[in-house]
Amino acid sequence: RSIRAAPSIPLLPPAHVLPIAMTFENGMLLCLLVSMPVQLLSFVHHHNHLSMLTSEQSLGSSVSLALERQIIKEKEVDSRARHKMAYFGKVSVGSPPQEFSVVYDTGSGNLIIPGATCLDEACKSHKQYDVEKSKSAKRVNCDGSAAGEGGEADLLTITFGTGKITGQCIADEVCLRSACSTGNFLASTEESDQPFSAFTFDGVLGLALPKMAQGDAFSMMSLLKSGNALMNPVFSVFLSDSDREVSEVTFGAVKKEHMASDMFWVDVTGTVGYWEVNIADITIDGKPQNICKDCRVAVDTGTSQLAGPSSLIRQMTSLVGLKKDCSNIKKMPQLGFVIGDRILNLDPKDYIDQFSGECSVAFMELDIPPPTGPLFVFGIPFLQKYYTVYDQGNSRVGFAVANHKGRTPEVLATINATRTDMGSSFLARTRGA
Repeated sequence: RSIRAAPSIPLLPPAHVLPIAMTFENGMLLCLLVSMPVQLLSFVHHHNHLSMLTSEQSLGSSVSLALERQIIKEKEVDSRARHKMAYFGKVSVGSPPQEFSVVYDTGSGNLIIPGATCLDEACKSHKQYDVEKSKSAKRVNCDGSAAGEGGEADLLTITFGTGKITGQCIADEVCLRSACSTGNFLASTEESDQPFSAFTFDGVLGLALPKMAQGDAFSMMSLLKSGNALMNPVFSVFLSDSDREVSEVTFGAVKKEHMASDMFWVDVTGTVGYWEVNIADITIDGKPQNICKDCRVAVDTGTSQLAGPSSLIRQMTSLVGLKKDCSNIKKMPQLGFVIGDRILNLDPKDYIDQFSGECSVAFMELDIPPPTGPLFVFGIPFLQKYYTVYDQGNSRVGFAVANHKGRTPEVLATINATRTDMGSSFLARTRGA
């Protein structure tokens, strides 16, 4: 393998960003539930945590896209109100372009949008893709091979947690503003009423690793990488719960302005396509609980809660001890996850939902059977606290404390690597950059 000199990391200066979307379905992995180019600024991080993103310098650029936040109240479940948070925006498909609002979902692998031939209410209540109106469209089989004579192709059915979608596979131009590539996607011909008709977004753009896609031609990041459309084969997610700042997704670069600490990288350990890393243990106010040895977690933009195996979620709920009437909310502890040599802490405000005088923890029981599970899921509470980078070129995830306007920069907790006694305090506090 040839070794090249490490390029400086592309970091974007503050710039005007454009509307786009991401949606977080309340308490469910979205993949289970629904399954302007800018001038770059070179920067070398002095603490050596922003290392080379890829071994080869690409000729592409990067694109930042703003996220719009929306909170929707659902029906009460177990006497508690449930809420989902949604960020809506656009992706362009075809020539001339047809625009759709989609979920940028790290928990699924394919682009799915309603097709014009779908007569179900779940399709008709959203924008529908018309293959006949695109000069660049071509029907293909869902294994990526060319369709038979007459353009007839096979159909693909994808089953989700509470419904399913059947559709045709199409090859056409797909654009994230100026970052474009020709790729395959699913244009639905049938959609079950639940849960799809309840959503205001049109479809899903999967950003999981290629193994979760129907094939490389269905993986948007793989397509952008092979076409050198991006400076680096990475994307990053910055989420805010405040209207005073803009949430955004950046394709192709890391934005230092969103970081309140050094960034550290953790290799992906899963084999099925999730952005999955290992958890060594769970902590309460910095003290290890010895309840989660060598657990695994998927970092997933498609869920609005923290999800995990039933037994562990119940233990976590018991450990924090939140009362429904919120009477002890000021006494709630920090909840931490040991990842790599760091502890990623969540404050009470990060993992507690408070509406109409009632409090509940933003935990969801989710039992995923082996070999994929058991698996934790870091959803929106985690993604609001930490700025995350998804490096497909090196199959790793980067974490940094998110830099939010008007808030004191967080302190990142670090494990003292010389200690082996996990039953006592092992934190070394370091000030974020």
